[in-house]
Amino acid sequence: MGYTTDLTNEQWNFIEPIFKKAVGNYGNRATLKKRDLVNAVLYLNKTGCQWRLLPNDFPNYTAVSSFYHRAIANGIWELITASLVELERENSGRNLEPTYALIDSQSAKTTGASEDRGIDGGKKQKVGNAILSQI
Repeated sequence: MGYTTDLTNEQWNFIEPIFKKAVGNYGNRATLKKRDLVNAVLYLNKTGCQWRLLPNDFPNYTAVSSFYHRAIANGIWELITASLVELERENSGRNLEPTYALIDSQSAKTTGASEDRGIDGGKKQKVGNAILSQI
């Protein structure tokens, strides 16, 4: 029985070489195939189920968890993501590397002035530098 989250042959053929190049043992035993482990991770990601509640069609949750965490530690998921981004950019006729980037300045602190002010003991009174220096 297959799941909608399972990789197609084309998708697997694209990412399989990344696992072959990677350092580390990613389920090379005959009973655990990398594709089954990746499918289990994709199922977990899509459904949000708990590790222990993986369907019996997948390998044991401890094997899947171990595989997933080793792949994170070795940067495998980042390599897969970067490869997929490059493929998508190439297929859409764009340069493989972006030519510019945008930074949201609203989410970055621009001044240190906010550190000089605070709330006085829950009284909702603004406290200036003079009072803070006395504390």
